[in-house]
Amino acid sequence: ESIEKGMELTQKALDMDDSLSAAHGLLSIFYTLKREHEKAIAEGERAVALDLGGAMAHLAYGMSLNYGGRSEEAIPVLQKAIRLNPLGETGYFLHLGHAYRVMGRFEEAVSAYKKSLQRSPDNIFAHLSLAATYSMMGREQEARSEAVEVLRLNPKFSVDSYAKRLMFKDQSVTDNFVDALRKAGLK
Repeated sequence: ESIEKGMELTQKALDMDDSLSAAHGLLSIFYTLKREHEKAIAEGERAVALDLGGAMAHLAYGMSLNYGGRSEEAIPVLQKAIRLNPLGETGYFLHLGHAYRVMGRFEEAVSAYKKSLQRSPDNIFAHLSLAATYSMMGREQEARSEAVEVLRLNPKFSVDSYAKRLMFKDQSVTDNFVDALRKAGLK
């Protein structure tokens, strides 16, 4: 319901001025959340075309590429978002970490997730992602330590509930992530 309302208001803004990069970036994120990946990518491309120096436009576009099954293409876009806003929020590094993880570049993913946690130490998504990545790397002790952090932040955390919110186009990416979370000790 909130996504639909957000899309409606964003579209109203675009009806008044279609050159608003931020609005196209928001639509990209909303389409990603709805798993309408091709539309998300198209809106992300439009956001970047309208604001070549816009960190948020690049972040939205990179997210849409990663969740839309084009992780390799997402990495340089997300790296550029970080270069454009090196002091940006935790999500910049979080999403870069996701793209690295999907590509099997685990050491780089761990580094990105740790940078995300430097900005926001209680970011449950970074702890979840580290737990899964360490698990995928066979680093069981570190994976379990991150799982403990997840449960400290949310004692009622449920892998099944969280899995329903994952937006990857490729179900195997979601399945691998969920399996790694379970292997790390989360239920």
